Amino acid sequence: MYYSDELVEEVRERNDIVDVISGYVKLSKKGSSYFGLCPFHNEKSPSFSVSPGKQMYYCFGCGAGGNVFTFLMEYENYTFPEAMKALAERAGVALPEREYSQEERQQQDLRTRLLELNKLAAKYFYYQLRSERGGQAMAYLKGRQLSDETIKSFGLGFANKYSNDLYQYMKSQRVSDELLRESGLMNVDEKRGMYDKFWNRVIFPIMDVNSRVIGFGGRVMGDGKPKYLNSPETKIFDKSRNLYGLHVARTSRKKYILVCEGYMDVISLHQAGFKNAVASLGTALTTQHAALLKRYTNEVVLTYDSDEAGTRAALRAIPILKAAGLTAKVLHMQPYKDPDEFIKALGADKFQERIDGAENSFLFEISMLEREYDLRDPEGKTAFYNAVASRLVEFETEIERENYIEAVAAKYQVGFENLRKLVNRAAMKGMPAPKAEIRREKKAVEREEGIKKSQKLLLTWLIERPGLYGQIKGYISPEDFTEGLYYDAARLLFEQFETGNIVPAKIINHFTDTEKQKEAASLFNTSLRVETKAEMEKALRETLYRVRSHGIAQRRQKLAPTDMAGLQRSIAEERKLAEIKRLHISLE
Repeated sequence: MYYSDELVEEVRERNDIVDVISGYVKLSKKGSSYFGLCPFHNEKSPSFSVSPGKQMYYCFGCGAGGNVFTFLMEYENYTFPEAMKALAERAGVALPEREYSQEERQQQDLRTRLLELNKLAAKYFYYQLRSERGGQAMAYLKGRQLSDETIKSFGLGFANKYSNDLYQYMKSQRVSDELLRESGLMNVDEKRGMYDKFWNRVIFPIMDVNSRVIGFGGRVMGDGKPKYLNSPETKIFDKSRNLYGLHVARTSRKKYILVCEGYMDVISLHQAGFKNAVASLGTALTTQHAALLKRYTNEVVLTYDSDEAGTRAALRAIPILKAAGLTAKVLHMQPYKDPDEFIKALGADKFQERIDGAENSFLFEISMLEREYDLRDPEGKTAFYNAVASRLVEFETEIERENYIEAVAAKYQVGFENLRKLVNRAAMKGMPAPKAEIRREKKAVEREEGIKKSQKLLLTWLIERPGLYGQIKGYISPEDFTEGLYYDAARLLFEQFETGNIVPAKIINHFTDTEKQKEAASLFNTSLRVETKAEMEKALRETLYRVRSHGIAQRRQKLAPTDMAGLQRSIAEERKLAEIKRLHISLE
């Protein structure tokens, strides 16, 4: 849905960010801002800042930031239209109805009807479990030591032993065969026609992050096959993009998420107090799962079964999680098979101890690699160390590589220097860049990061001290902010200064992607510790000079050799650059 900039700004203005976020986070006023514990990562000391003046929030711990729309999109996992609708309703602003094409209307209508149908089916299964016909299923759940509260909170149900039971109920509710066919709740064949997909099974409703029922899982009663059955993929259910239990786990205050194999593991863990447990839905962990997890955490503890299949699943998942930027650890449950069995035997406290002692994923991979070699044989041991060295080369930063060499050397009782030599030899085989080139690359990266920090500082100071703009506008331009996003933010801010309406939160609306909104928020929340007014004025001049100088240099590099006019402009800019060093900047 497209909304005009004016309407978006009206909704934002009528939803004070402090009021909105106070509904989710306990805030305390400190100076001109409010602080609380960040809802996006686990912390003990408040680093989450909400500025009523900027109408923005920013966490100095994890970097989360943005305006009131960004907050709802991140916290509630809303799309922008969903956040817009929620805030408009909160403020009493009427939104225009979108003009959909016929195909779009049909697809959206189908999704809505499928969600309503799944909700109806979930209620039916829920009722059946509590009826006389659900006695066996209820006895099974009670036998798994699930409490009434847990059974209720997960909406567990039962599909009767007759394969047309749900179908007959849906027909009594005047649901069309066409919709039932799309829902995944029915099977269809020439002999039997349409009949229930789930029958004689305990039912596990599958919910998306917004707690809407999008599919079902079923565990057979008796010896039928397959033991577990999931809904097929539909217009609203994609098993590779959803995780069981995430609608609860995403609001957990834990800094990590436990990833299990099945429904019962998740349910048992939640009942034991581990509300941050999720499971994939009958499929191996995918890149989409990893991306979904990354929205809510930076660390994953793999809590897979301790058998061979669970080990293989962990080894497959580790590189996927790492590629998504997640830290992975592996929890060991021996001698027990799964979390459910472990907790029943030893309890929640012992399980927490296992979580606290979860193994680093790299060391886990090495321990699995060890199985392929006979360490009692000198040749086998040498081959193993060479294999480990080739893996250690993969760490890009020297300090990380050194730390892992130390950890592996300690674990396998091999000399640190001997293992380091093997790693260096393995690196040489990979033909790394010469040391001088590496140093040049490192310096270039550090220089680039320094320029970014300077540009962020200047933008932050401009909005915190609006009087600065008039003093420096003749010495700086948006083109001096050389990163694409930095340039866009500077251009919009400079336009606001020219019109006299400075609203940093409005700039965030320019970026639709939440990651870009977070990055844009960081541009206006960067700090530099200075003690005195004179130090601040000096820092301002130096930062202004650095940003302008870099901008001039970047523009000159892009000049064509025949662009004499451009060269003359560049020379004039450099002459004026020297004036910045003598510029008096008043902070009054």
